[in-house]
Amino acid sequence: MKKCGYVAIIGDPNVGKSTLLNAFLNLNLSIINKKAQTTRNKILGTLTEKNYQIIFIDTPGIIDPKYELQSFMLSSVKSSIREADVIVYLFDVVNYKNISAVNIEKEKKSIFCLNKIDLITKEESEKISEFFKKEKPNEILIPISATNKINLEILKDKIVEYLPESEFLYEEDFLTDRPEKFFVAEIIRNCILNLFEQEIPYSVFVNIPLFKEREEGKDYIEAEIIVERESQKVIIIGKNGTKLKQLGEEARLAIEDFLGRPVFLKLFVKVRKNWRKNKEFLKKHYS
Repeated sequence: MKKCGYVAIIGDPNVGKSTLLNAFLNLNLSIINKKAQTTRNKILGTLTEKNYQIIFIDTPGIIDPKYELQSFMLSSVKSSIREADVIVYLFDVVNYKNISAVNIEKEKKSIFCLNKIDLITKEESEKISEFFKKEKPNEILIPISATNKINLEILKDKIVEYLPESEFLYEEDFLTDRPEKFFVAEIIRNCILNLFEQEIPYSVFVNIPLFKEREEGKDYIEAEIIVERESQKVIIIGKNGTKLKQLGEEARLAIEDFLGRPVFLKLFVKVRKNWRKNKEFLKKHYS
């Protein structure tokens, strides 16, 4: 009998949720960045092997929302938990004591993972394990390193054990339900995260109004970089357009690497005041 089900990867910002998804899929599907709150949307990625299909859901970091965008992100986490057959709760070696406040729904199969164990000593790992046993005596803990793929097979085996018996929900070569232009927007946003500091990365939304595939010549992509204030637009464009040109070049190369084909990328910077607090805008782009 085949096994198949949804597995939500949840946890605080920057604990390695997207890194874990990418490691399982052996593909950079979710963007990864040192800045917190990189993931805004839930991203589905499917792993099909032998007689099982794991449908991973990468989720935004769990935070106390301060504005509408963060409320939408938290709603995405909650809906992912409702959809999931198995919950992988990821925490790391830095903020491991936060685990004491975590409560997983009792009817859900759950696995707790301590990530980034490659950054600590064996003694420190044992100390965290003892803390976990005290705080969560009825839960299992699997220490891993998503970056170095340590103990991922052990984690995968436990996930498969918990999956319900079911026929596959997707074709065996199915990877994700997101279109290519979604990932193009995410790649551009990741380049912005890398190039700019302070509030700029968190005030940016990237929209792809035009994505034209061509049989001959390069694919044509137009991307709108939406910010909240004129001052942010000036920063992204830079003096004589130098910053925007640098962004365009880095984004184009990353997009070509992801798509495996050449593209022509045209960037526009637009101001939409307080878009992060605009419910109608957010419903359109984050529902």
